[in-house]
Amino acid sequence: MNLWQALVYFLREAAISLVRSWRVSLLAVLTIGVSLFVSGMLLLVSGNLSGILADWQARARIIVYLESDASEDQITTLRKTMAEAPGVVGVEYVDAKAAGENFRRSFPSLSDLVEGWKSEPLPPSLEVSLDPEMIDFAWVQGWTEEIRRRPFVEMVDDDQDWIKQVATAVALAQGIGIALGLVLLAAAMFTIASVIRLTAYLYHEEIAVMRIVGATEFFIRGPFYFEGFLQGLLGGLLATGSLFGVHYALKARYSASVWGGVFLEQAPSLGAQGFLIALGAVAGLLGAVFSLRREDLAAPTEDP
Repeated sequence: MNLWQALVYFLREAAISLVRSWRVSLLAVLTIGVSLFVSGMLLLVSGNLSGILADWQARARIIVYLESDASEDQITTLRKTMAEAPGVVGVEYVDAKAAGENFRRSFPSLSDLVEGWKSEPLPPSLEVSLDPEMIDFAWVQGWTEEIRRRPFVEMVDDDQDWIKQVATAVALAQGIGIALGLVLLAAAMFTIASVIRLTAYLYHEEIAVMRIVGATEFFIRGPFYFEGFLQGLLGGLLATGSLFGVHYALKARYSASVWGGVFLEQAPSLGAQGFLIALGAVAGLLGAVFSLRREDLAAPTEDP
């Protein structure tokens, strides 16, 4: 029997074993499916958050609010100075009238707050656009502090402060998700290992016969390895299918909400799907390998 024929035999025997012991096999498949589903959801949420964070960083701005009595020369000088700073791609001056119009357009329900004033209630400002690929955010922090000390500068609003906080929270969530996923995956591997060990025990008589007729170690253990591989593969397919179903069900219901847009904007990528399925298959195979390492499949010794 060549290698290809042996692999076909292993696959057939593993499939037969899955059908015969479908209850315990189903438990193993569900366990690894749930663990991979949880890991996939965490990857989905963190991936969406990372994409949104990158978009925020690309559109990040520094807004310098000026005193209403700032002179034109002061504004021009400051604008030129900021435009020459490294990583700055543009500086736009927004006068008090334009600031009021922007506020009314962005917050129509609050437009009454800026109506009826003798003068424009909002200060003029300079809006600085940054290139996130070129900017040194540590340098920006010191640079904005220097701008704040200008006598005609009322306040500086730096988007990088809260973006940095969000990035830290996303990194923390990703770390927790990876740790939780590893714990759940280890539990799934333990379940598969237990199932494979039980199956090997149930077939100990057949294994003894195979030993007597000269079957090799590879030929005896191969079907058990394939059984663990199939259990993990089915668990991965179950996880990715469930992940897609839950994603689209939640997106259809909560797409109009802010949180729905944040967490459910992008569906699982093909790479993420393939990774989960491959991870399930590998975890099932490793569970089978580790379970049989401690299992005594040696041929029975004859009594003297």
